[in-house]
Amino acid sequence: MISRVHSILFVKDQAVSTEFFRSLLRTDPILDVPGMTEFALSESHILGLMPVRGARKVLGIELGASTPTGELYVIVDDAHAWHERALDLGATELSPVMVRDWGDIAGYTKTIDGHVLAFAEPAIRI
Repeated sequence: MISRVHSILFVKDQAVSTEFFRSLLRTDPILDVPGMTEFALSESHILGLMPVRGARKVLGIELGASTPTGELYVIVDDAHAWHERALDLGATELSPVMVRDWGDIAGYTKTIDGHVLAFAEPAIRI
């Protein structure tokens, strides 16, 4: 079951993009730390802004004109199962499911259309 979705845009300048979306959405971010800014679009949908250099580190790929500029980060009940399902359906693995610096267990794939898709779950369940 999907519990929450993060749409993450890879940005050149986090501070400039944060101010743009703060003004556009007329709301303050719910998270604003080096490497990630998040705005709540609804109870179950978060818009994230990640600097390109951070995306390079997470995905392990260079980002250019022909590469993705965002990702769909989906919080699920079993990241491994969802990740494997995506691979079985033809997605390409960018990064395996593992514990990430920010505390989630997440794996990254590229869909058949070239979109970055991540399935994640909290590393520690409450």
